[in-house]
Amino acid sequence: MFPYQRGRRMRMSDGVRSLMRENHLRVDDLMMPIFVADDMADKQPIASMPGYYRHTLETLEKEIIQASELGIKAVNLYAKVADDLKDNMGTEALNAEGLMQTTVRKIKEWNPDLLVFTDVALDPYSTYGHDGVVQDGEIVNDETVDILAQMALSHAQAGADFVAPSDMMDGRVLAIREILENNRFGNVGIMSYTAKYASSFYGPFRDALDSAPGFGDKKSYQMDYANALEALREAEQDMYEGADILMVKPGMPYLDILYRVKEFAKMPVAVYQVSGEYAMLKAAGEKGWIDYEKCMLESLYAFKRAGADIINTYFAMEVAGLLKDA
Repeated sequence: MFPYQRGRRMRMSDGVRSLMRENHLRVDDLMMPIFVADDMADKQPIASMPGYYRHTLETLEKEIIQASELGIKAVNLYAKVADDLKDNMGTEALNAEGLMQTTVRKIKEWNPDLLVFTDVALDPYSTYGHDGVVQDGEIVNDETVDILAQMALSHAQAGADFVAPSDMMDGRVLAIREILENNRFGNVGIMSYTAKYASSFYGPFRDALDSAPGFGDKKSYQMDYANALEALREAEQDMYEGADILMVKPGMPYLDILYRVKEFAKMPVAVYQVSGEYAMLKAAGEKGWIDYEKCMLESLYAFKRAGADIINTYFAMEVAGLLKDA
């Protein structure tokens, strides 16, 4: 009771605030998304993501070395393939010598200890830009899952540490776990995009990979952003199917989902601070409307406070540099 209980006593100095701090942000918490493309001569800036690039294999090596020197332990890899390699079945996704598989092998040459998480979805390989096979205007589930499982196996064979199905098809975690186990890749982990919402915050990402849907939208497989309990049902299913890490995407608009999933699952949970979140902070910072660095760090602490074990963020390199210099 006041005046004997005074909360401000625990906030009176930097030393006291540090001692009382409940959550801490470390470089070890960060995962860095990477875009790699095979149809360009040099790295290309992504207009809607200031400071971020699509990389060639040649320019990626320098990026990987720099990230490793900053202490980043994990990267999340996305491949942008040429249009003439795309079809409805995502055939190029299974090419053992394809861009994704080749990039995984190269990263493991440059730094064998760096954890490589690979995106498993058909939209970068699809002529329709959807995460699944299209039949009569419908994104079909089971046929897609069969391809995703083979895709995940090809990533494991290339050296991926974790495969990360981002498609939201039903049953794909179980199919991936079974094909990995049956082919002696039981040590390869699965980071499932468990609660991936049909969000408007993905725009810059789709610019980066040229993967916007060619018709309709993704609401028949990505989640309705009005729903919360549905995320727990998805989490329960992924847990029992063999996921090792659950992912919530997007981040800041879905802190409540992140908290609920972590409290429910009691297992490692990742959050994806998506391209739209990155672009907004970048744009406001460039305009001088916010203190960019402070807001960036505050957003990451929000994820830690809500329960994230892993933060997949385009700010990874910047934050790692700040934390290293602190």
